[in-house]
Amino acid sequence: MTDASRLNDLQLASLLCSRICHDILPSVGNIENGLEMMQSDDPELREAALNMLLSSGKRAASRLAFARLAFGAAGSMGTEISLEEAGKLARDLLADDRRATLSWQAPRQTAPKSVVKLLLNLLLIARECIPRGGELTVDMNGAEIVLTARGPRAMLPEKVAAVLTGEMPAEKIDAHLVQTYYTLLLLRETGYGLDVEQGEDEIVLHAAP
Repeated sequence: MTDASRLNDLQLASLLCSRICHDILPSVGNIENGLEMMQSDDPELREAALNMLLSSGKRAASRLAFARLAFGAAGSMGTEISLEEAGKLARDLLADDRRATLSWQAPRQTAPKSVVKLLLNLLLIARECIPRGGELTVDMNGAEIVLTARGPRAMLPEKVAAVLTGEMPAEKIDAHLVQTYYTLLLLRETGYGLDVEQGEDEIVLHAAP
């Protein structure tokens, strides 16, 4: 990574905050709308409002819980995190995604926090590889992480690839690409390398020490 492609600490923090807010705001907006609808005297409208509040609240909570581990200091009191817990967060995050299904096949064991964070961030990248929908599979073999994204025209986005190789200039990294940049930092922190295999309607992300 060259100096021209490196964000400073303030830029990284600002862009990550923007990314998280962008992910949460739609649900918060729906909650606000639902509360306004609850003031109606129409029973059907109030029922619709209650359903909106329940679904939006659940969606916001799942996204915050995922972000807390993937980007934050969740579990900072220990160095190991349960892969089963990470799998639950991933399933909750994708529960409302009608275009992608998740098959979490990682073993029931713990792994270093930085490795679990890397796994969850690679999952977000794998989801970007199937914009038309498909299936995501997560597996681990020892310390190796394998994510497979299958779907029509599955492909690693060009800009994402440029960030992962350290070729993207820092001034072009925005709130969307900062998650990929953060993944690059996690790869460097953990000492992992990343191989991307392109198949027919399939992308395999293979990360290993």
